[in-house]
Amino acid sequence: MRLTVSALRRVVKRDLPVVFGAEQLTSYAGLELVGRYLRRIDLNGRLRQVFAACGTASDYGAFRLVLVVIGLVMVGGRRLEHLRYVACDPLFARFCGLRRLPTNRSVVNWLKRFTMSGVRALGALVSELVFEQVERLRLSRLTIDLDGTVLRTGAQVRWAVRGFNPHHPKDPSYYPLLAHLAQTGQILRVKNRPGNVNDCRGAEEMVRDLVGEIRNRFGRRLPIEFRMDAAFFQEKMLKLLARLQCGYAIKVPFWQWLGLKNLVSAQKHWTRIAEAIDAFGTTLAIPQWGLSLRVVVYRKRVHHRSPKNFQLDLFDPNDGYFEYSAVTSNLELQPKALWEFASGRGAQEKIIGELKGECAFDVIPTNHYAANSAWQYLTVLAHNLIRSFQLDASLALPKTRTLKRTFVHRILSLRTLRFVLIARAGRIARIRGRHVLRLRDNPATRDVYQRIDHALAA
Repeated sequence: MRLTVSALRRVVKRDLPVVFGAEQLTSYAGLELVGRYLRRIDLNGRLRQVFAACGTASDYGAFRLVLVVIGLVMVGGRRLEHLRYVACDPLFARFCGLRRLPTNRSVVNWLKRFTMSGVRALGALVSELVFEQVERLRLSRLTIDLDGTVLRTGAQVRWAVRGFNPHHPKDPSYYPLLAHLAQTGQILRVKNRPGNVNDCRGAEEMVRDLVGEIRNRFGRRLPIEFRMDAAFFQEKMLKLLARLQCGYAIKVPFWQWLGLKNLVSAQKHWTRIAEAIDAFGTTLAIPQWGLSLRVVVYRKRVHHRSPKNFQLDLFDPNDGYFEYSAVTSNLELQPKALWEFASGRGAQEKIIGELKGECAFDVIPTNHYAANSAWQYLTVLAHNLIRSFQLDASLALPKTRTLKRTFVHRILSLRTLRFVLIARAGRIARIRGRHVLRLRDNPATRDVYQRIDHALAA
């Protein structure tokens, strides 16, 4: 049916006056559904147990302050100062279980009460919630990616040191190490470190603890495999993974003393595994470490000289320009499958980008090390919960499995979910003696809300 022009257009003759009142209006109607999900998994009770012996008591209640931070992240706030812009939102206060929201100073003072034992207790809760998600999804393997990321800080922040930051080399920074579960896109563990440490510092302890927790929870029937970049190519790490009987794929650096360059120069025949990508397998003996590793070397043809200077001197530029990389692995994967599997580690970069851009992971709220470490876990908790919410509320769609072994579901980013679900205007009305959340009727919004409501009720 063709509509008339008058039915499509509206004449606007003057500005609308802006008036502020005391109506029970909310800008975040979707928080009601997220709050229902958090009550289903008894997050409040779990948080009470975590903070019972941590010395972080508050008049507001420690678990309610956690909900304040989680809610602020979900609605798009990046700094604690943004709390004053949601202070009068009735649904945000209901989500946190408060009549009056705290000021940013109150939350900062509460964060400063954290000790490292409290941070570890909070990290244990984060891991436990991810393990429960693994059980619900019945995953056949766990693929864990390890990597660090730089967080710029102020000059007076404790344990913040000037380190490797190519864009801001003079700024102090943290360099936290994250363990990312590839199948769900959730973070299992965070280890906050000064900015001047090597990427591998503390990784052995993290791997040992993670494998121990997973084996205690699921036994040895669930395979565990790790993916890491060249910074983790260390003797202790390789021997630890072999001793724990875990699969791995680790990039190999072209250090001169390894002799890998000589093996590449002696190679005459390369196997084509994809367009413009060739490979060959070899055995790399490292007598200094007492190891003999299976290594697959890849070369990717490029049309110009690489800015990363990956072109080795022993090759003639007349043959074209190549970028070289090498991967060592104890998994029984062919070169093509290993290339795809190692490339799947890039999905972690997307998650880290979302953590820093949407979940305020890169915000440094205080000058205290333990408080900042607790903040990192709180933002990770918000990220993990919003992904579990989509998985359990039938918002995530199954995804075709690939050799990269990344996400098994197609999950919306927090920015998209904020637009589709959370940032919906509504009004809390009292109808027949009962409070009701009323939204403007929109077919797409109604379909999403009803689908989530039915999934949570089931």
